[in-house]
Order: sequence, then C-alpha cells, then structure tokens
Amino acid sequence: MDGVKAELYALDLSGADWVTSSYTNRWTKTCVEVADLGGGAVALRDSQNPELPALRFTAEGWAAFRLGVRDGEF
Repeated sequence: MDGVKAELYALDLSGADWVTSSYTNRWTKTCVEVADLGGGAVALRDSQNPELPALRFTAEGWAAFRLGVRDGEF
C-alpha cells in the first residue's frame, strides 16, 4: 500500500458524514454510502453493514472506480 493510501486507511471514520447513494435496490434495500475524506478522496461502505471496514479511494482511484461502474466493469 502506498503512503497516500495508507494515510487514508489511518483516518478515523467514526465522525464521518456518510451520504447514502441516490440509487437503492428497492427489493433488497442494498446500497452504499460515501464519505468525503478531503482532497477528492472518499470512503465507501455498505449501508446494510456499516460496521464492516470501508473502502477508501484517492481522488484518482475514485474517478477510475466510477468510470468502471459506469462502463459495466463491475
């Protein structure tokens, strides 16, 4: 893990302001929540299991992830 990513994973998210995705599966109630970590970095977690560790993305990683989702890579 590079230094920037390690710094993101060292952040305490207990006071993070989580925003629920505007898309939620109405049958399973599955969706994700995102928290701004500053500088374009974000944390992403499962809204149904918020106690699980959140993924953390640099600004560049988040942009690549969103493009991959949009393009059907996941």
